[in-house]
Amino acid sequence: MPSVNEPSLHCSETSLLVLASASPRRKELLASLGIDFQVVPSQAAEILLPNESPRQHVMRLSREKALEVAQRKAVTGRWFLGSDTIVLRDETILGKPTDTKDASAMLRSLSGRSHQVLSGYAIYDRSSETMEVEAVTTRVRFKELTDQEIAGYIATGEPFGKAGSYAIQGIGAFMIPAIEGSYSNVVGLPLCEVVAALERLGALRLFAETTREAE
Repeated sequence: MPSVNEPSLHCSETSLLVLASASPRRKELLASLGIDFQVVPSQAAEILLPNESPRQHVMRLSREKALEVAQRKAVTGRWFLGSDTIVLRDETILGKPTDTKDASAMLRSLSGRSHQVLSGYAIYDRSSETMEVEAVTTRVRFKELTDQEIAGYIATGEPFGKAGSYAIQGIGAFMIPAIEGSYSNVVGLPLCEVVAALERLGALRLFAETTREAE
């Protein structure tokens, strides 16, 4: 019997997964599943192209991030995972706040209503030169926020460096009574969908060691 501390998911013996992101949240999400991987941040430019829909935007950036790292000869690995997450209020993409005033304006615009969080992900197999690209959407509902709550939350410093000026996995949870869809998607990476794609590509064998030990 495996111990409770052993990881539940096992990478293929030939696997070398590379996370093409500097996001500590994506790193923590993957690590929480016991997946072996290395982190090589992508240097792909994050720009919005004319006439590009939010879904097209996150999928394109995810693809470009994965390919940018995969094309570096000095980086060893076979599977390259790129991802991009945006907060969408109606048709407006909310990025990271530039200052306190910007953070306050974003939080006020989200107060008492629902918005969407879109995460794209792309997994490139350097060996077969194939790629899977998709996007996942989660609806997030905010409660009505008071001026004191907005000011107090901004004072914690958590909104800075976060798209939409909040972190659902942190103090920002006090603002969110409900979501529809993937929680990990709001954090920064839709784990269920990403793991399924990694399995299809041969990068993961789910519970393979546990199954053998049980036989």
